[in-house]
Amino acid sequence: MADLGFGLMRLPLRDPDDQTSIDMDLLKAMVDEFLAAGFDYFDTAYYYHRNSSERAIREALVERYPRDRFRLATKMPIKLLETEKQQAEVFDEQLGNCGVDYFDNYLLHNICRSYYATSERLDTFGFLKGKKDEGRIRRLGFSIHDNSEFLGRVLEKHVEDTDFVQLQVNYLDWDNPDTDARRCCEVCESYGLPVMVMEPVKGGALAKVPESVERMFSETAPGMSSASWAMRFAGGIGCVETVLSGMTDLEQMRDNIRTMRCFRSLDATEMEVLERAKAIINSSVAVPCTGCRYCVDECPKSIAIPEFFSIYNDAVGTPSKGLPPQRFYYLNLTETHGRASDCIGCGRCEDSCPQHLPIRELLKDVAKRFEVF
Repeated sequence: MADLGFGLMRLPLRDPDDQTSIDMDLLKAMVDEFLAAGFDYFDTAYYYHRNSSERAIREALVERYPRDRFRLATKMPIKLLETEKQQAEVFDEQLGNCGVDYFDNYLLHNICRSYYATSERLDTFGFLKGKKDEGRIRRLGFSIHDNSEFLGRVLEKHVEDTDFVQLQVNYLDWDNPDTDARRCCEVCESYGLPVMVMEPVKGGALAKVPESVERMFSETAPGMSSASWAMRFAGGIGCVETVLSGMTDLEQMRDNIRTMRCFRSLDATEMEVLERAKAIINSSVAVPCTGCRYCVDECPKSIAIPEFFSIYNDAVGTPSKGLPPQRFYYLNLTETHGRASDCIGCGRCEDSCPQHLPIRELLKDVAKRFEVF
C-alpha cells in the first residue's frame, strides 16, 4: 500500500502575497496531526517558499520530535549551481537549515534537460553518492519533469546511483504526451525503482473539479472527496511507494489521512467514471498550471503568473456578459505585481516550467481577457 507524504511546497501562509510568511502555529498543528495518524515522511526543497521551507520544518518538526519519529527529504537545487564547490556549500547549508545530521531521502531537483547538463558537468550524482557513503544521505534519487525517453537516458547512466525516482503522476497527466506519466512509471518499473508521486492532485486542480464531475464522483462513491479520487488513482499504481500532497490546511490533511490510512484502489467501475471525468475536466481547463511558482521566482517583472492563470481559467470556465468579474481580482493583483502585458518575453519562466507551458503566449491571452476594454 502506498504511503502518504507531506509535501512542503504549499505551506499555510499568514499573507498570501508573501511566500515567506509561513503560519508556524498552523504548520505545527498539521505536523502533530500527520505524525499522530501514523505517517512520518516530509518532503521539502532548498528554494520552496523562497528558501523558507527547510527552516520552517526544522522549527515545526525537527526541534520538536526525536529524529527516529520522522523521515525527511530535501533536494539539490541544480538550477542555482555554477561550480562544484557550491554543491558542498548548499548541502551543508541544508543540513543546518533543517537541523539534521543526515537526510533520509535526498534528490537532485528537477532533472530537466538544461539542469541535467549542469549536473553532469559538476558530477552532482558523484558528489551525492559520496555524501551517501559518508552516511549523510540514506537514499538517493531525483525528481524529473520530462518524458519517458529522457528519463530512460538518465537511468541508463545513473541507475546504480538511484534508489527512487520522483514523478508527476495524476489521472489527467497519465496519458498526456507532455508529462508522459504512464510510460515514465513503466520505465521506473523496468529498472525496479520505486516512485514517489508529486502533484497527485495537480496543484489542487483535481480537488476543485467541475460540478458535473463532482456529482459523478458523489453518486459513485458517496462521502469521498474529489481529491480522494486523485489520491487513490496515484496510490493504486503498482510502482508507487509514496504519494506526496502539498497540504495547506488541516481539512486537506484530514481528508488525505482518511483516504490513505484505509487505502482502497479505484475499482473497475470507478476507473470508468474517472475516464469520463477526465474528458470533462480537460475540456474546461484553459491553462493546465499547477501553481508550483517556479516561473515567479524567475520573472524579472514580478508577474503573478500562476495567480493570473487561475483567474483566467475561472473566467474561461464561467463566461459572462460585459466585464468579467474576475477582472477585479486581476486588477487587485496588479497593485503589487506586474501586469500580464508587462512580460518582456525573456523566456526564463518557460525554462523553469515543469509543465512546459508556452507562458509568454498565454500571458498575452490573459492581457486580452483582463486589460483590453
